Amino acid sequence: MKLNELKNHPGSTHRNKTVGRGPGSGHGKTSGRGEKGQKARSGASIKPWFEGGQNPLYKRIPRRGFNNARFTTRYAVVNVKDLNRFEDGSTVTPETLKESGLVKKELNGIKILGTGTLEKKLTVKANVFTNSAITKIESIGGKVEVI
Repeated sequence: MKLNELKNHPGSTHRNKTVGRGPGSGHGKTSGRGEKGQKARSGASIKPWFEGGQNPLYKRIPRRGFNNARFTTRYAVVNVKDLNRFEDGSTVTPETLKESGLVKKELNGIKILGTGTLEKKLTVKANVFTNSAITKIESIGGKVEVI
């Protein structure tokens, strides 16, 4: 076998489609593009990801990548007014808050906020306190302990 004797297998090659010529080709007039529409126009090239004005898939799927929100410290929040349910002079710890039902999940700790008024002298142990919560607890004579 020599290079000049190589031939294609029969049926493996096809003639190019003759488009837009004469009556015999069967591809005259609209040249196989159908009637009207975006694809029938000259110069029409639609990107493979174009969805006809529908919100495209790359905008519908959720975003990927790094987001710092996953690493924020989230605290279980308790207001000062909610501490009035404890007895006068008692010690409030994360365990007692959980037992009383004020806190369902501790998350990364407990934060005491200064909303409302406190009427009982308490010793409060928590991870974080706001400044207004500290002043309200200590103004009555209670103690604040950061764990």
